[in-house]
Amino acid sequence: MTVAIKRVYKPASRRDGTRVLVDRLWPRGLTKEKAAVDEWLPNLAPSNELRRWYHARPDQWEAFRKKYLKELAQPACEEDLRTLYELAHKKRRLTLLFASKMETHNNATVLKELLDGRRKPPTGTGPGAAYAMRKRETAVRRR
Repeated sequence: MTVAIKRVYKPASRRDGTRVLVDRLWPRGLTKEKAAVDEWLPNLAPSNELRRWYHARPDQWEAFRKKYLKELAQPACEEDLRTLYELAHKKRRLTLLFASKMETHNNATVLKELLDGRRKPPTGTGPGAAYAMRKRETAVRRR
């Protein structure tokens, strides 16, 4: 599995594979056809408060990453994180799309690091958690 990040305003390419938008809001001025998004996971975006905080302090990248990882550990993100891990596991190529003008320091970068295994995912997420959840669901259905 290869995970890439790309600004959503750049033209879509066959090499992108499955294109996943990880922003809370739909990008301004883009139609669904032009964006060519296969999946939109808005709950994986930073909260509005964190986004505004980081926008005012772009030099605070490490602090942003820590706060964002804490947000990803919240129950509201669980389903979208599970979907993201499953897409990454099933697809050969996955491209995380973002709208930010900061191409190297944004939420898609943090998500890519999670998928690449460079950063420990928040507790209760990731492929292990997704497997455990499916196992519990199967056990409940068999009863």
